Amino acid sequence: MKATGGAVTREVRIGIIGGGLMGRELMALVGRWPVLVDHPVRPRVTALADPSPSAQAWFESAGVSTITDDYHRLLSDPDIDVLYIAVPHHLHEKIYLDAIGAGKDFLAEKPFGIDLPSAKRIVAAIDSSSVFVRVSSEMPFFPGAQRAYEYVQSGALGEIIEVRAGLLHSSDVNRDKPINWKRQRKYCGEIGVMGDLGMHVAHLPLRLGWVPKSVYGLLDDIVPTRKNAEGQDLSADTFDNATLSMKVVTARSDGRSFPMQWETKRIAPGHSNSWYFEALGMDGGVRFNTRNPTTHQIYSIVEGEQRWSEIQPGYRSVWPTFTGAIFEFGFADALLQMWATFLAEREGALGVGFGTATVHEALVSHKVFAAALSSHATNAAVEVDIVG
Repeated sequence: MKATGGAVTREVRIGIIGGGLMGRELMALVGRWPVLVDHPVRPRVTALADPSPSAQAWFESAGVSTITDDYHRLLSDPDIDVLYIAVPHHLHEKIYLDAIGAGKDFLAEKPFGIDLPSAKRIVAAIDSSSVFVRVSSEMPFFPGAQRAYEYVQSGALGEIIEVRAGLLHSSDVNRDKPINWKRQRKYCGEIGVMGDLGMHVAHLPLRLGWVPKSVYGLLDDIVPTRKNAEGQDLSADTFDNATLSMKVVTARSDGRSFPMQWETKRIAPGHSNSWYFEALGMDGGVRFNTRNPTTHQIYSIVEGEQRWSEIQPGYRSVWPTFTGAIFEFGFADALLQMWATFLAEREGALGVGFGTATVHEALVSHKVFAAALSSHATNAAVEVDIVG
């Protein structure tokens, strides 16, 4: 235990399974942890499990003491408190179930299993255990996204008219980009881009209680083949883009539903990594897009005129920081906030603060994605079986 800034903090030792980009981002944000005000824990990355020699070398140079190619060593290590499991989708179920069986708390990467049956088995195992698990989704931690969430919760929108959310980027706009595991169904799953990006899009709507009753899925495999490192053509058999049009049933006695749209796209020309959320109601509206990360917009009617007002929320975060409100918030800050809320909630110290995506939110997203696959196959809207 340490005392910092008048608060007592407890060290939490983290082991990483999968030392790719996001594992390295975790190393970086741990170094920035002191910017958080009176957080109850102080994380330290102590172990890595990854078969890649280059990944092992990078983490060794960053000061990680335990380096192994066998993740079971981390599961059996009593000195590791929490795991971060960041591996391709086809490995989720085996490693997640092993971690649950070992009694290890962990932050899981989305989509939480390669498909719906896998997700169901993982969630059932968690529900039957005492482990604390959450799912990675950092984009809703931007201040503008948080303000939008709060504005909807306040009731200022009145009766909801429609909702739109999405994550658009251009990672695959180059047809000559070599194939990787995210473009192959055996590793990424049939849901393709929905599994890769969908949790980011589903997190805020599901947290607001907007669970779709039906979905019509427009799924597109734009570049069906890509070359591997040796120049051979391989099947890129996952969906590159997905647009889901859904109905959300309201509480009105006549059973009215409103439309909700989710977009997940790897080929979205003009977008680097644009996450957006928009909700419109009879009395107001709100929207936010990371293309303009320092502002969000509020819709209102003033003296009979319709207006969109631009607001700068400043550096306002779920967990408070020393950073001045006049400064700008970015992706690294969103990651820091996601980890801060995950570890605070694990300690029972988050209170009513906005938390990291739950395993049941991940399961609902999988049910939506499975319905979208059926819709694409039948060219018809499909009911979402939330109970089953």
